[in-house]
Amino acid sequence: MTRRLAEVAKKVGVSEATVSRVLNGKPGVSEATREAVLTALDVLGYERPTQLRGDRARLVGLVLPELQNPIFPAFAEVVGGALAQQGFTSLLCTRTVGGVSEADYVDLLLQQQVSGVVFAGGFYAQADAPHAHYRLIQERRLPTVLVNAAVDHLGFPQVSSDDVVAAEMAIGHLRALGHQKIGMVLGPRDHIPSRRKLDAFMASPEADAELVEHTMFSLEGGHAAATRLVKQGVTGIVCASDILALGAIRAVRRAGLSVPDDVSVIGYDDSAMMNCTDPPLTTVRQPIDAMGRAAVDMLVALIERAAVPADELLFEPELVVRASTARLKTSVHSG
Repeated sequence: MTRRLAEVAKKVGVSEATVSRVLNGKPGVSEATREAVLTALDVLGYERPTQLRGDRARLVGLVLPELQNPIFPAFAEVVGGALAQQGFTSLLCTRTVGGVSEADYVDLLLQQQVSGVVFAGGFYAQADAPHAHYRLIQERRLPTVLVNAAVDHLGFPQVSSDDVVAAEMAIGHLRALGHQKIGMVLGPRDHIPSRRKLDAFMASPEADAELVEHTMFSLEGGHAAATRLVKQGVTGIVCASDILALGAIRAVRRAGLSVPDDVSVIGYDDSAMMNCTDPPLTTVRQPIDAMGRAAVDMLVALIERAAVPADELLFEPELVVRASTARLKTSVHSG
């Protein structure tokens, strides 16, 4: 007990006596200090005293699939900052291969009595993935917001970058540069944002379903998929993430060709350092600042029991043209 008092006091920057007053429900402590002490208890993993468990903790779970893709740490920073401005502390939960699953994190967050959850890049975006833990969240009426496209039946509010517009921008850019044989590297077949990009691609006049590759979101996945496209003689490749695009550039080079002289490559996200790659990557930027703030605004409205429509707020992406795309040369390489 003494160690707990000392740890909480140190975390909040108050005396142990103040912490003791909060835990025993004594007067003489400001509401802000009381909230800070209770949040510190939650963050440090201590159970609240029974009489203080009625309120949800001022904690919000932020569930991400990984941190290797730089778009996710950038998003965590935006959401964490916006939550802090509203008086909430974010708990970062990252899935690991063979480790803690998304469903495990949901159980943990429910035990911690969090006020709400923001999911980005979760199983809700995959039609064939397990979704039972989302139904559990709905049964508990836990305020939840999803970032980017989800399967239809979940019924949570969503904040998304417009995948159709993103694909149209990328394809339009390559066509304007004279490219006609354009390939696409997408995520898994059941991945909803990838499906939306594919629909936009197939709606374009010269689209060829043979030039679409599905793979895992990784450098290696992008490399393998682009290798197959290069063999078919594409002159432009549109990728569903920057990481896939970096894999595609590597594949083009391994085939003895050049980016952008022989093959133009476009990414998606505009994550950190994409202006520093060789060549700097042309990509479609997700407006993560605006999306992150909107997700937090929605979540706080839900926490305060305001009515929030369970539909999708679409944000317009932006084409960022750099040096990985160029006008098609008249002598097209053959596959």
